[in-house]
Amino acid sequence: MDGYLLVGKPLGISSFGVVARVRRIISDAKGKKVKIGHCGTLDPAASGLMILVIGKYTKKASEFSKLDKTYIAEITLGLESSTGDREGELTRINDKIPSIQEVQAVLDGFVGEISQVPPAFSAVKVDGQRAYKLARAGKMPELKPRQVTVHRLQVTDYKYPKLRFTTEVSSGTYIRSLAEDIGQKLGTGAYLSALHRIKVGNFDIKDALTLEKLNISELETGVVKE
Repeated sequence: MDGYLLVGKPLGISSFGVVARVRRIISDAKGKKVKIGHCGTLDPAASGLMILVIGKYTKKASEFSKLDKTYIAEITLGLESSTGDREGELTRINDKIPSIQEVQAVLDGFVGEISQVPPAFSAVKVDGQRAYKLARAGKMPELKPRQVTVHRLQVTDYKYPKLRFTTEVSSGTYIRSLAEDIGQKLGTGAYLSALHRIKVGNFDIKDALTLEKLNISELETGVVKE
């Protein structure tokens, strides 16, 4: 079984957990282990589209990983998180309530090529170790800023303290960092309270298989060979 598979990741499971579940289904049915990888991590607190590469297609993982991504995001203003998302320890910053005009102006300032520092709790490697492992051990890693591109950043709903937007970004962009940077510019602080990935390149979540009900027959018809 060689090809790629679109899967909708639910909340509460890691990207590795999705890969493990699909591998288990295929292995149980075929009686042997199948090589499987994924093309872009989603945190357990995030949901949405994952592209899995199977068999010989694992060699093409980097091609999929480099594609732009589109997300529906929710950030909460007035608070900051130790991890940048709802999984961390929250700290109240202030009760400032920005107007929609202020919010839109700040978001407009992030469209284009920007410099972004990845979150400490991320899979970025620092001296050969994953940043999140260092952070969990109490050793806050020094991460260098990187250039990323925000192609689109559109407000879809704003009722303080919740701000929801849709954004299309280049590969390597961290929405957690974007949320924190927006909060700093607004002077309120912010953390990423919800994230749903809807597109990777031209691949859409609407074409993905549902992980909860996944079975071997769906896998066999869902794996695509170009």
